[in-house]
Amino acid sequence: MKDHEIINIGKSIFGLCFALGNICLFGYLITRNSDFAIAGYLLLIFGTIINLLIIIGLLIYSLVHPSKFKICLKAIGILMINIPVAILYAVIGLNLN
Repeated sequence: MKDHEIINIGKSIFGLCFALGNICLFGYLITRNSDFAIAGYLLLIFGTIINLLIIIGLLIYSLVHPSKFKICLKAIGILMINIPVAILYAVIGLNLN
């Protein structure tokens, strides 16, 4: 894999989870429909699993191809940006009731 493909994996998964989190949070804030809150909770569960699997995959790839280690760590760093955002959104969601 080329370096930009590895970075694009991190950016794509980050963007997808970030966009879905925004839809769930602001959908609930605007409509007060509990389905958005349930979807946000499920996103926390499944998003965590998916992100962890991708991080493990990138770490394994970097062990097999040591020359790609720094690029894999950059992609993992991009994915890790979702953690404080998810915590912030969870705190906002829990304090609305």
